[in-house]
Amino acid sequence: MAHVSFPTPVGVLTLFDDDGGALIALEWGRAPAGPSSDLLIEARRQVDAYFDRRLTDFDLPLAPRGTAFQNRVWTALQGIPHGRVETYGGLARRLDSGPRAVGGACARNPLPILVPCHRVIGHAGTLNGFSGGEGVDTKRYLLSFEGVPTGRPVPEETTP
Repeated sequence: MAHVSFPTPVGVLTLFDDDGGALIALEWGRAPAGPSSDLLIEARRQVDAYFDRRLTDFDLPLAPRGTAFQNRVWTALQGIPHGRVETYGGLARRLDSGPRAVGGACARNPLPILVPCHRVIGHAGTLNGFSGGEGVDTKRYLLSFEGVPTGRPVPEETTP
């Protein structure tokens, strides 16, 4: 499987593609050297541009592997704009689901940052978890990096 590892402000990331033209995973840590692809080169360029504050929206083919519900949640996450957040409850209401189910799908997101699960927070502004990097500290960094104040309540619905 083609992949590329590179340093970022949140640690070394490794991107994987499905050898068919779509990204399937972003993981923390370095993978052994292996084959790359034009897609991975472009994905790294976009992630670098994001961390250089030159890009706010990724334009990459994504093919996360999950259940139908997880894919619905991950699609909804991509609609949360850079610098904005939504609560688990608000997202759950939009998807006619429950906050815990949404949280479970966020925890299983195979493409964090690209599919911005870090933009989903608890109802009182709490940062309930993050499965990548250093957990909540990485989530706090990403939100702060995007200009979102952390540690205080936010309106229940903050996306259009």
